[in-house]
Amino acid sequence: MSLLLCALLLAGCAGQTPRDAATQPALVDGGALAADADVDARGPATGLDATSSAEDAAPAGVADAEGWPAESQAVGDEAPSDDPRTQAERDFAAIYGATYDPVADPTLPQAAVLPSTYDPWEPLNRRVHAFNNAIDRRIATPLARAYVAAVPRPVRLGVSNFFNNLGQPVSAINALLQGKPVQASASLARFLVNATVGVAGVFDPATRMNIPNRSEDFGQTLGVWGWETSRYVELPLFGPRTVRDVFGLVGDAPLSPVQQVDNAEARFFLQGLQLVDLRTQLFAIDSMREGATDEYALFRDSWMQRRQYQIFGDRMREGDESLPDYLREDQSDTTVPVDVMPIVPGGG
Repeated sequence: MSLLLCALLLAGCAGQTPRDAATQPALVDGGALAADADVDARGPATGLDATSSAEDAAPAGVADAEGWPAESQAVGDEAPSDDPRTQAERDFAAIYGATYDPVADPTLPQAAVLPSTYDPWEPLNRRVHAFNNAIDRRIATPLARAYVAAVPRPVRLGVSNFFNNLGQPVSAINALLQGKPVQASASLARFLVNATVGVAGVFDPATRMNIPNRSEDFGQTLGVWGWETSRYVELPLFGPRTVRDVFGLVGDAPLSPVQQVDNAEARFFLQGLQLVDLRTQLFAIDSMREGATDEYALFRDSWMQRRQYQIFGDRMREGDESLPDYLREDQSDTTVPVDVMPIVPGGG
C-alpha cells in the first residue's frame, strides 16, 4: 500500500504545470519572500521585473549612490547639487512657480515703516518719567479732577477757547517762517475774530466762519527747516520733548502773550490755569496708561509719532495722491500750543 501511495505522489508532482510552479513562493537572500514578476493574461505583475536595475527601483526624489541629486526639476525629481533647497521646496516651486509665496500677496502695498525713536538717554529719561508720574498722580490729576467737579462745562470750554486763541499769534509767526503765508493769514484772522467778536477768545466764532485752527511752534519750524531727527528727552514738569523742541520752547517763550503780563501773580495764575485746563483734556489717554506693559515706551513712541505728523503731515497730504480726500484736505488742528506742557509723561 505504501508503495502505491508514493507512486501516486510522484505522478502528481510530475504532472504540475509551469504556471503553477511560478506562483509558489521561493526563498531568496536568506529567507525573504519574493514572487516572479512575469505578466500573465490577467494583467501586469505586481513585483519588479527581473531585468530592472537597482537605480530604476529607487523611489522618486531619492539621491543617487553618491548622494547628489539628479538634474531633473520635475515634481519628485532631484535638483542639481548646488541647489540649497529641500526636496519639498523644489516640488512646491515646480507646481506653483519659483516666486510663489503662499503668505505674502504681491498685489498689496509695502508695509508702513514707522520712524524709529532715537533715545540714547533712556535711563535718565525713565527716571524723569517716574518723577513726572509721581507729580502728575499726586498733584496735577487731583487738581484737574477738582476743576472738572467745580467748574461747569461751558465755562471750561470758554477757558480752553481763551488759551487756544492766545496761541494763534505764535502759530501765525511760525507758519510764516515755514513758508505758509496762507496759513499764517488764517491764524492771524482767527485770533482777531475770536478776540473781538468772540469776547477775548472765550467764544469761537472763527470756527463757525470756517477759519481753520492750526497750531505751529518753533520746534516744528526747525523740523521744516531741516532738523528732522533729534534725540528724545523728557523734561521735569514739561514732559516729552526732543532736543530740537527744547530749542523751540526757548524760541516760542518770549512770543507767548501770557509772558507779556507784567503782574507776576496774574501771570502765574494764568499759567497754572492753563496747565490744569490742559490736564483735563488729557483724561482721555489715562486709560491707555493703565493697561500699558511699558508706560514709558508707550508715551515716548506715541509722542514721537504725533510730533512727526505735526511736522511732516502737511507735506504728506499735499504730495501723496494715494491718500484719501479727507487726509489731503486742510484739516483743522485743535492741538493746544506746546509752549506750555502739563505735568504728565504724555503731555503735548
